[in-house]
Amino acid sequence: MSKHKVTWRSPALNGREITFVRYGVMGTPLLLFPTAGGDAEEPERFHLIDAVADFITDLRLKVYCVDSVAGQAWLTECDTLDKAARAQNMFDACLYREVAPAIHRDCGGDPGPIWTAGASIGAFNALALTCRHPDVFGTAICMSGTYNMDKFLPGRITRDYYDSSPLDFVGDLQGDHLERLRQRFVLLAHGQGDFEEPEQSWKVERVLGPKGIPNRVDAWGKEWRHDWVTWRRMLPQFLGELLPARAANA
Repeated sequence: MSKHKVTWRSPALNGREITFVRYGVMGTPLLLFPTAGGDAEEPERFHLIDAVADFITDLRLKVYCVDSVAGQAWLTECDTLDKAARAQNMFDACLYREVAPAIHRDCGGDPGPIWTAGASIGAFNALALTCRHPDVFGTAICMSGTYNMDKFLPGRITRDYYDSSPLDFVGDLQGDHLERLRQRFVLLAHGQGDFEEPEQSWKVERVLGPKGIPNRVDAWGKEWRHDWVTWRRMLPQFLGELLPARAANA
């Protein structure tokens, strides 16, 4: 399997280094987020890349991963909610202004909407990026997500937090932004085993649904816990359902 890895110092992150990894050579581009504060190669180490390898080999999928810079801020680097929310918005700027153009260049031009996916905090990043920037990002596959990020830290609900949180800003969307988002699709999957929070998915559905944003909650049984074993089963199943049969230019 083709793999390419680069790092750069991100202007949006005040010069912080970020790693960007690509797997595959052709197909629908998928930006896959690590969990929590994981690095860009965490999905590979936990065999999630192996789990979707058939789609990469069949030229249906190109997977891109970046460090979970914002997740690191939420869990280890910031001591208040407002600081973490500012870090989240800096990460969003990096993804939109630097990572998305890098994906476009790697694909030889605009490949159409970039898909997003992730588990746990990675699911939050996948959801937030698609909801904030439906001009660039499309289908979001969100597994075992945590979406009310204010559960992690004390602090004020600031404008930075509002802007970073789909549970807060999506209900107020109007105009072209909302119309673009209504052309996207959000899949909200969760198990019902240890450490899962099914209500998190339904919180998002209750925001997206009334705004006419296509979404589906996919609830798995009690044997599926908050763990890589679950996500290694979920992601290929959903990709098999949602991906085109073969890349149009393959």
